[in-house]
Amino acid sequence: MSLIELIARVEATAATLTVVNANAAARDELAETFGDRNLVVTEATLPGAPDRFAVLARDEEFVTAIAVDDLLPSTETSPEKTAPAFDQQSYAPVLDAIDETTFTSYSKRKMVAASREIEDRAWRTGSGALHAGFQTLTTLGETVDTYNRLAEREDLAVHAYAAPEGSVPDADFAVHIERAPEIRETWFVAYDGGGLEENACLLLAEEREPDRFFGFWTYDPRMVAEAITHLSETYGVAAAGGAEE
Repeated sequence: MSLIELIARVEATAATLTVVNANAAARDELAETFGDRNLVVTEATLPGAPDRFAVLARDEEFVTAIAVDDLLPSTETSPEKTAPAFDQQSYAPVLDAIDETTFTSYSKRKMVAASREIEDRAWRTGSGALHAGFQTLTTLGETVDTYNRLAEREDLAVHAYAAPEGSVPDADFAVHIERAPEIRETWFVAYDGGGLEENACLLLAEEREPDRFFGFWTYDPRMVAEAITHLSETYGVAAAGGAEE
């Protein structure tokens, strides 16, 4: 399954969050909170039911329910909305109930912040394999120092993928130069967890308009492995510190 097909599969499982027995302001605030997620927020009135709770459904099947106030971020403790927060406790248990958390429109700045979360996890674990797509060699060159530092971790295999637009940077890791449309059109960072399934994570997005990305991140080790297997089998394995075209 290609990277684009993987995005489409996740996109097809969009969820609905129904705000029950709450005012329109609560619905609007939740819609804003989850505004960059592939999550439809609706409202309903159910006589006899508790006030101000939300029901998460996927494919019209009940997933979980939670109090509205537990979903709204605290103004004192919530992080900047520009940080995607690869934290499985964020908005628990609603987002914990969605294996693949989708977003509808991320800027390049948000994509960089999301990528840094995975890169930091790989650095701290110090082992396993990290695969990252940069779309073009020019973009890879802008962050090659960061990836050279990651490659200093002897037990961490680092692979970068880019279309042949720009110069090949001086890299201490494997660089795969590929002309496939999915390499030019997607941004991805996949970490296999270094042998620990709970550390596995994947960010994958398609640039559907200039500097606007639609995609998802996931902690599902099976989906992470699926993406990495596709990359490894489709684009081969370059020698560390070398480039493959």
